[in-house]
Amino acid sequence: MVLMVRKEYVVEEITKLMSNSASIRDVAIIAHVHHGKTALTDSLLARAGLISPSIAGDILYTNYEAIEKERRMTIKSANISLGFDYRDSQYIINLIDTPGHVDFGGHVTRSMRAVDGVVLVVDAVEGIMPQTETVLRQAMREKAKPVLFVNKVDRLLNELKLTKEQTFERLFKLVNEINGLIEKYAPEEFVDKWKMSVDDGSVAFGSAVKRWAISKPIMEKYNTTFKHIFDLTEKEDEEGLQKIAPIDECILIMMIEHLPPPNIAQRYRIPQIWHGDLESEDAKAMLECDINAKANMIVFNIMNDQHSGAIPVARVFSGTVEKGKELHISGSQFTTKVQQIGIYMGPDRVNVDKVPAGNIVALVGMKEANVGDTLSENVIEQFDQITHHSKPVVTKAIEAKDSRDTAKLINALRELTKSDPTIVAEINQETGEHLVSGMGELQLETIETKIKDNFKVPIITSPPIIIYREMINGKAGPIEGKTPNRHTKFYITVEPLSEQLQNAIDDGDIKEGKPKGVAAVESLIKFGLDRQIAKNTVYISNKSILADMTHGVQYMNEVMELLINGFESAVKDGPLAREKVAGLLVSIVDASIHEDPVHRGPAQIIPAIRNAIYAGMLIAGVTLQEPKQIFTIQIPQDYMSPIITLLQGKRGQVLEVLQDREEITIKAKLPVAETLKGFSNDIRGLTQGRAIWNQEYAGYEKMPPELQQKVVREVRERKGVPPEPPTANDFML
Repeated sequence: MVLMVRKEYVVEEITKLMSNSASIRDVAIIAHVHHGKTALTDSLLARAGLISPSIAGDILYTNYEAIEKERRMTIKSANISLGFDYRDSQYIINLIDTPGHVDFGGHVTRSMRAVDGVVLVVDAVEGIMPQTETVLRQAMREKAKPVLFVNKVDRLLNELKLTKEQTFERLFKLVNEINGLIEKYAPEEFVDKWKMSVDDGSVAFGSAVKRWAISKPIMEKYNTTFKHIFDLTEKEDEEGLQKIAPIDECILIMMIEHLPPPNIAQRYRIPQIWHGDLESEDAKAMLECDINAKANMIVFNIMNDQHSGAIPVARVFSGTVEKGKELHISGSQFTTKVQQIGIYMGPDRVNVDKVPAGNIVALVGMKEANVGDTLSENVIEQFDQITHHSKPVVTKAIEAKDSRDTAKLINALRELTKSDPTIVAEINQETGEHLVSGMGELQLETIETKIKDNFKVPIITSPPIIIYREMINGKAGPIEGKTPNRHTKFYITVEPLSEQLQNAIDDGDIKEGKPKGVAAVESLIKFGLDRQIAKNTVYISNKSILADMTHGVQYMNEVMELLINGFESAVKDGPLAREKVAGLLVSIVDASIHEDPVHRGPAQIIPAIRNAIYAGMLIAGVTLQEPKQIFTIQIPQDYMSPIITLLQGKRGQVLEVLQDREEITIKAKLPVAETLKGFSNDIRGLTQGRAIWNQEYAGYEKMPPELQQKVVREVRERKGVPPEPPTANDFML
């Protein structure tokens, strides 16, 4: 039975400690899917008095949504604040349990902005999986320090029947491999400091479900050894293990001893995630985690509440947030008053009087705030945008069964996309359908479930649709674009944007929108853009750049916003298959603009620039690109040949084949389109259900020419436009 009676008492204890930043740890539990994050979290909740120890590891308390309970899988981040006693001192752990499935990786990305440290959980049997590397890399980018918990050690002995020597060898090899990733991804100044070691207590081994874990401090305190632990494990003596190797104490010691408090972490994290003046009053307050300064924070999550609506959840970097405080939302000139504040205890939001710097706060009354927004008392430079590296690759058309529910459906999609920016919802103007795009089929399934169960809207959905991209092969221009009344002309060139620049935009090193200041121009130059083009870049969208290379053209400034609108329209909806355009550099090299404002309105300027871009792209040669994923498939050796044959039949490219005793690991890159056609059933059938596989986003690649024409026609027909793609002449009036 869950012990809920102490929750308010626990919150009261926690709020008393919030002002002492040295006693706070902001921590995320991160891992590959099903490696044991939520089971581990249970043991910490039990120690804090929130659930009974007897059900820890099984109840999966932070998986509180119905769909999570049904699938026994974390699909969203869950925040919980816990109070602990350690060595005669009291500590707060602001904990975030994050998803491990690749489809929900956006939650991990956003959570990394809120924490200073992470507990990386790795399955001792499966080892380092694709998402293990991904989530660790995300933590390194945000300068969140890691510690390591190797889970399911009991399976090595009791299921795989490894000897004690083989188990030791496997565990320490795993630690070395994780340190290899830290060497690869950690910030240069922390490469050596952040490597993990059994000797210093930053590594623990155990079983989250069986509720035991061992580390050097635990061995010293309970006078135990690995041999003793392994003997009890082979005997399956769970009670004995829990007495001499309690998992809650082991992980707690690791977090407190090895992960930094906010007043230490913010000194190196703030310059990483905020690029304002570090000598300013607000900057100094954030660097020192000053609770008496003006409040500054970033929204990293949005929670939906049936009574209060959208509730931003933010990490406070300076000042103290209280009810009634007025805060600026980045990009807004106005202030909004905080109506209530609270902290999350898993599914419950508990109201409190104030939340000081170094903590995580829920803000009622700030409905206008979105993920990534900066909230501050003074108007300050915005925090860096939170960059999601995986992109939506699968779409479904969704419509309400009863047309009278359309407004409710629109509201549901609005709330879902607000809480998770990796979900994209658009209306197909031709059909009126709502097109919802996500990371994969599983994410789209959860969206459908939430619309039906949480928002009570019966819906009809289409089969999954693949999202393609349009890119050009070469250069073209100058191309003339005329306004419909032929009074104004623009001359443009188009060319492909380098992969280096596209990656920099993807990674957030170059911000989309209008470049701001010298630093933005220097970033473009740093990643390979010609200096003159960089200085004249006016807008960046969809990994594409618009530059104004004209000189002395009258009225150019007056029509620039409309030119940007036309550029955005063109890259959002390309000429070949009406898919988004990426990797395009458009330079306006000359123009002749009519002097009368009546002749240079939106209806004239936007079609002129858009049609010129379309014509230039078609002259340069447009290629359709398709999304791909890397699959890591573990199978018994006997099934290698049929699986490789299957992969090759799905247009897959086998990247690597590794053998470990009788087990084969195959890494292969496949088009997403091929994985939607019974791929899972094929793997299960060929291996009699013995295959374990995972996938990760691998970007977009050029589609084989022999398939492109067929796919283009299919996409155009689905979108309700003539199946035959246009020619450049169709856009040159």
